[in-house]
Amino acid sequence: MRNPVKTDRAPQPVGPYSQAILHGDLVFVAGQGPLDPATRKYEPTDVKTETRRTLENVKAILEAAGSSMDQVLKCNVYLRDIKDFAAMNEVYATFFSAPAPARTTIQAGALPGGIAVEIECIARK
Repeated sequence: MRNPVKTDRAPQPVGPYSQAILHGDLVFVAGQGPLDPATRKYEPTDVKTETRRTLENVKAILEAAGSSMDQVLKCNVYLRDIKDFAAMNEVYATFFSAPAPARTTIQAGALPGGIAVEIECIARK
């Protein structure tokens, strides 16, 4: 059974989707960007700052689901520009302990709202 996860510590969905879905002992976190959960606004900065805010949003959703960053199995990272890979990776590495989750990173080009990074993940509860 699909059970939605909802927290005010991460941006509310801007469309017909859930922040995350619990199914069994898995948590499927929808793609998150660098929106401020308090203001629901995006303020363009550098990719490191945007990655940090994005991963804080992911972390808040995982915690609301009874999980944590240590339980993440797989991440998909979407970058507006693949040239930002090293900067994103530097911040990303600070959010995970070894062994790091499996990951795919691609250049997505035009991300919603002009954001530089979007991250989704699957974790164990």
